[in-house]
Amino acid sequence: MKKFALAAVAAAALSAGVAQAYTVGTFSNGFVVPNVIHNGAANTTAVGIVNQSAVTVPVFWTFFDQESAHGVDGCFGMTPKQYTGFNWAAASGVGMENKRGYLVFAVGNPGSGTSAATVCTTSTRALATSGVDAQIAGNAFYVDVAGKSVAYTPVIDGPLTLTTAGAADLTTLGPLSLRHVAGAAKVEGTTPVAVDANRPNTTSMSLRYFIDGAAGGNDTRITVWSTGNHKGSHTVNIFDNAQNRQSVNFVLAESELSWFDPESIAGRPAAFTDGFIEWNPSAAPTSGPASSAEAAISVQGGSVVAYSTIISPAFGAVQTLLGAHR
Repeated sequence: MKKFALAAVAAAALSAGVAQAYTVGTFSNGFVVPNVIHNGAANTTAVGIVNQSAVTVPVFWTFFDQESAHGVDGCFGMTPKQYTGFNWAAASGVGMENKRGYLVFAVGNPGSGTSAATVCTTSTRALATSGVDAQIAGNAFYVDVAGKSVAYTPVIDGPLTLTTAGAADLTTLGPLSLRHVAGAAKVEGTTPVAVDANRPNTTSMSLRYFIDGAAGGNDTRITVWSTGNHKGSHTVNIFDNAQNRQSVNFVLAESELSWFDPESIAGRPAAFTDGFIEWNPSAAPTSGPASSAEAAISVQGGSVVAYSTIISPAFGAVQTLLGAHR
């Protein structure tokens, strides 16, 4: 199972100009690395940031755990055309080993700062708008030195949208602060905040699985990241590769970054070893109420990304498959 830790996220690389497509590799006021972890310098997540803003900017970063609770944050300045490497093991501080979560990188308004050394101090600590003064992009990977393995970890492009309650100070972001990430799939809730009016709402995601019911054989983990609370049991339709259907349930144990094993789904027909699960992310969980800290994704809406990591002896390495959405 160690190889699953190396597959942080799926390659989400559909073209940036297509409506209802995931986007990576563009510049905006921030981005999200939706799955990060470290166990010291030899097992860590590394992020590279490029600044194409016309001015020196403060880049605020925040680590959230799988329940979207604030863990730790910081800031560094970047001059125009600068590249900066960010090593999660080095930046996280003590006591963060083996804590899985996600990172949000956001450009702040520079205020009167003109140098990388001072811009974090002089910044207004409010999110910059997307324009010539808010143009950063990132890439990421997970490295296992002992295993001589590196797993590509694509980021979710911005622009970022913060809630009114969370927009005032980038140093104190909390569970309600991040409302929408433009590079993810859009989910419109029952009490939505207007974002991306021209972008279609996602009502269905197709999540791939490839399993065999044997230990050490073909295995799949399906990961879900969202800005709403998806915790609970979800009733879905599972299909095999011959168009046969069965209604089943899967459980997401954490609110904003979680995963489940399709091989362990109760009621799955034994012959269903290769196919997909059809999930509506805007549907409320059938059990497991949302936490008191935030509304469920069915109410709050926001952004969602889902993907499968598949390991098979025939492959010899982890494969990552994006959950298609429409």
